[in-house]
Amino acid sequence: MRSLFSVALVSAALVAGSGLALAQAPARPAALSDDLPVPDAPAPKVSKAWLVMDYATGQILAGENVDTPVEPASITKVMTSYVIAAEMAAGKVKPTDPVMMTEHAWREGGAGTDGSYSGFEVNKTAPLEQMEKGMVVQSGNDAAIALAEHVAGSEQAFAQLMNAYAKKIGMKNSHFVNPHGLSAEGHISTAHDLALLGRALIRDFPVAYSYNKIKEFTVGPITQPNRNLLLWRDPSVDGIKTGHTSSAGYCLMASAKRGDQRLITVVMGDSSENQRAVDSQALLNWGFRFYETHRLYEPGKALASPRVWKGETDVVQVGVAQPLLVSTPRGKYDRLKATMELPTALVAPIAKGQKLGTVKVALDGKVIAQAPLVAVTAVEEGGFFKRLWHELLMWWQS
Repeated sequence: MRSLFSVALVSAALVAGSGLALAQAPARPAALSDDLPVPDAPAPKVSKAWLVMDYATGQILAGENVDTPVEPASITKVMTSYVIAAEMAAGKVKPTDPVMMTEHAWREGGAGTDGSYSGFEVNKTAPLEQMEKGMVVQSGNDAAIALAEHVAGSEQAFAQLMNAYAKKIGMKNSHFVNPHGLSAEGHISTAHDLALLGRALIRDFPVAYSYNKIKEFTVGPITQPNRNLLLWRDPSVDGIKTGHTSSAGYCLMASAKRGDQRLITVVMGDSSENQRAVDSQALLNWGFRFYETHRLYEPGKALASPRVWKGETDVVQVGVAQPLLVSTPRGKYDRLKATMELPTALVAPIAKGQKLGTVKVALDGKVIAQAPLVAVTAVEEGGFFKRLWHELLMWWQS
């Protein structure tokens, strides 16, 4: 990611709408494509929904039917992985926990069913970490059920956890009723929600995410390959999950990292195992070719020092609380314009971290990113006579 080198500080008399000068990007030869619109993304010919998301910013770079409810099939298991990782981080389960392959898990998700299975022996245990790899790499429905029973006591109870964590992640149009993704009434998600889920797993639980790049896994005498064909075709791809049922079609959520940039793609309802890989590869290549990620502002650094009334000091330093990143078409960096929106009068006391306004970043007049502006430093109330004097000045200026 390319970074802004500096930020021009505005004067102490800062008012709403003042601009922030953006540093110039490193010089490079101009390309004809810099002045052309980004070409259309290579939309899959057969799909129910698809998208390309920038991981760092969460921006959707292209997509169709991104918020349309669809069957998530075995991409559901990414949600299962997230719940397990979150419960593990809370100390409620451990990687070494013995997980029982119950008869229920074996009958509902084992070799006797039409879905994928891991092959752990019925009525015997395996370490949770091994069982999870069987679920992730082999897409084992039996392993997913056994894990759900271990973590929550039953599939139904585990589904409640799935929906609670989905809400926390920001998945607004999803509802889960099982941990594996076999077709069930009311079991739905969207391409947008699934991309948010993949982004959350990568960000919050990198160890759990790393299981998705394992190319094959052995349980007993059976070795099964990961069904994500991109793991063999593109070294930048390190996940994430496939899915297929007769009603859902062939689905794939993929993620790749090239340099400092990571993209996530989702293709739902494709025509074949190979085609979902081909379509996902094309979307990844398009995204990396035509977009780049910029890290604009760092937390804790002052972007401006607006005037403060009635304080011990006459200015307050303002900045962002979290890194502000943005995805832009390549060659468009110089067109970014940042503005700040702050009240015309800031009055002490002001606490460190207090939200004071908003910084917005626009490209060709369209806001593409924004973040709260907060006080980098605190400003205590001034003495009695200073407060009185400033009260008179504020009245006079108004």
